[in-house]
Amino acid sequence: MKSWCIGTPSARFVAKMEDVLEVYHRPYDPDHPVVCIDERSKALRSTPRGGLPTRPGVCRREDYEYERNGVCNIFLWVEPLAGRRQVQVTDRRTTLDFAEQLRELVDVAYPEAKKIVLVTDNLNTHSPHALYERYAPAEARRIAQKLEWHYTPEHGSWLNMAEIELSALSRQCLCRRMDRQQTVAREAAVWERERNQAQTKVDWQFTTADARIRLKRLYPILLHE
Repeated sequence: MKSWCIGTPSARFVAKMEDVLEVYHRPYDPDHPVVCIDERSKALRSTPRGGLPTRPGVCRREDYEYERNGVCNIFLWVEPLAGRRQVQVTDRRTTLDFAEQLRELVDVAYPEAKKIVLVTDNLNTHSPHALYERYAPAEARRIAQKLEWHYTPEHGSWLNMAEIELSALSRQCLCRRMDRQQTVAREAAVWERERNQAQTKVDWQFTTADARIRLKRLYPILLHE
């Protein structure tokens, strides 16, 4: 069985989709970097019965039994055209946590940018209101003015390139049991450093013109031309 997530035909869906696709079609501009952000949880599990280490020709083996040690959250942002990303592991992914990610993006990652073009999904914490819940009004407004928001459609998170990076992180780094949040953070930091050093970019090819052909079924039927 295969599964996927895609929206139902509606003007709202295609409007948001075409908006994001046009953002991805913009040429690289260091003064207006396009940055995609998202998050994902990671279950923390230990193997009480232990396992057997790797050896030539044999992969690591572990007992099927495990113990749950809670869950941690992984924030990830990526600038696809620059091959730059950052991963941060946190206890939670509340509105306040997201606001802190935005402030770090503005003040630490891109302090010289005139405007950060931000692509995110429709999670209820992903909104400028997060800044006002975390910071004083003047500070919240200062950060918000540096962000140009673009939202993927509901049931269209595949349009967020941060999903591509989170998938790579899961497959290349986090696809095994980890029992502590510190371990997740350490392994993710190594992955981030190596991927940034290689300047691994995202070669996005899907355009608005492609969408109007391949996803024609999602467009509303016009009653009047």
